[in-house]
Amino acid sequence: MSNTANFPLLTLIMFTPLAGAVLLLFVNKNSTNAIRWIANGFAGLGFLVSLPLWFWLDMATPDWQFVERHEWIPSIGAQYLVGVDGFSSLLILLATLMGLIAILSSWTAITTRVKEYYIFLLVLQTGMIGAFVSLDFLLFFLFWEVMLVPMYFLIGIWGSDNRLYSAIKFFLFTLVGSVVMLLGILAVYFYHHEVTGIYSFDITRFHQLNMPFDLQWWVFLAFFLGFAVKVPMFPFHTWLPDAHTDAPTAGSVILAAVLLKMGTYGFIRFSLPILPEATRAAVPWVVT
Repeated sequence: MSNTANFPLLTLIMFTPLAGAVLLLFVNKNSTNAIRWIANGFAGLGFLVSLPLWFWLDMATPDWQFVERHEWIPSIGAQYLVGVDGFSSLLILLATLMGLIAILSSWTAITTRVKEYYIFLLVLQTGMIGAFVSLDFLLFFLFWEVMLVPMYFLIGIWGSDNRLYSAIKFFLFTLVGSVVMLLGILAVYFYHHEVTGIYSFDITRFHQLNMPFDLQWWVFLAFFLGFAVKVPMFPFHTWLPDAHTDAPTAGSVILAAVLLKMGTYGFIRFSLPILPEATRAAVPWVVT
């Protein structure tokens, strides 16, 4: 792993929206114009601080860049480990841009519980960026789940007529997929300890594993369920029409532009390099 960051750029990009959400907690809920300005300001700032990724990323190297590594939960080998390559950096730029557009588009569209609405949107933004930059599997899973909660409330509170049904359906589908995916993550985690003697959630270490095919296959199925729900793929797609129909406009924009790409990102970032043989074997039935 190379190009360790001298400046915590990814942390800045990730937590700028969250800083806006925290600030909004202290703003009077009746000061709706101030709330809108603060939310839009932090969304715009989040996009601006992500732009250096476009200009500073070295496209000539496949190595991870802007890497930040800090101890998080040493007893289980979990770290605050983030980094990007050309693939994830483009998705981060997409997330910050679409987050800004979604928040701007809500200026006159949202008139009830304005404060809570913008807080959820900004927290969702942090969750999306965090998932794209995480190189620690436990950290990735944390941000993966962070995305679920604000979207549930965005649909359930500010959605259209059938919003509660759609929100609960979205929540349950995603939650079940996430729980099964967590089992797959733990299987890789314990296998890594078995062969190396080291407890670690470091994804770059997992890329170097040579797992037996049987284990790869079961882990692939666990990952598949978690990621297929997010794509979504048949037969795990039935939550999507309801969520798209009943979500507020900004939520639908984020859902289509960013959240639905999380599943494909997961397949490419995790399933393919960690479970290459199982992925190859699954191609015929996944593609069809």
